[in-house]
Amino acid sequence: MALAFASIGVASAEDVTAQPVAAVDQLPQDQEVSDTVTELAGWIVGTRDSQGYPFAIMDKAAAQILVFDGAGRLRGAAPGLFGSAIGDHSAPGIAGLALREIPGRDRTTPAGRFVGGFGPSTDAGRVLWVDYDSAVSMHPTATGVPTEKRAERLASPSPDDNRITHGCINVSPEFYERIVRPTFERGGVFYILPDTAPLAETFPAFVQSRVTEQRNDG
Repeated sequence: MALAFASIGVASAEDVTAQPVAAVDQLPQDQEVSDTVTELAGWIVGTRDSQGYPFAIMDKAAAQILVFDGAGRLRGAAPGLFGSAIGDHSAPGIAGLALREIPGRDRTTPAGRFVGGFGPSTDAGRVLWVDYDSAVSMHPTATGVPTEKRAERLASPSPDDNRITHGCINVSPEFYERIVRPTFERGGVFYILPDTAPLAETFPAFVQSRVTEQRNDG
């Protein structure tokens, strides 16, 4: 993937400048980033939607995670593991369930904009909460269940086998320690693209800006 687009310290994803520090690229070779992700990154910086905080954009369909600093500069891109169930909402009360108690149909990674940060958990120590209310965190892959082959799924060139978690988001231990942990040490904003819900429902202001821009161009 060409990461140059992500030096978006400007108001538009089209106004690209050189990346001052090389970003970490762990995405499979030749895997592209969607136009939606590129445009969303530009909109976030242009509107200051993250209010100067670091942010991440997660594309569940492509199994991609892109991490930006507070100025909109790309820190890194990597594959991620997401909830095994297709869906964009969390089931009511799911935060109070143990992992083994979560029905398969409810193992979703919710879509939307979430303000998160590091905090305590009941069973895993200090974790990076993406959405505390639905108990969705981002953490490095673990080897607790070898049959799930999470490390192998991350290493696979295809996103088709990256749906395996109970709803949390997994990245490689290297990417977590090198990029995720230092970037979000003081919190940040997380944007998760939907599986099936309309983009206009998930990010209405962003979609409206695209419509307005298209009308102006027309």
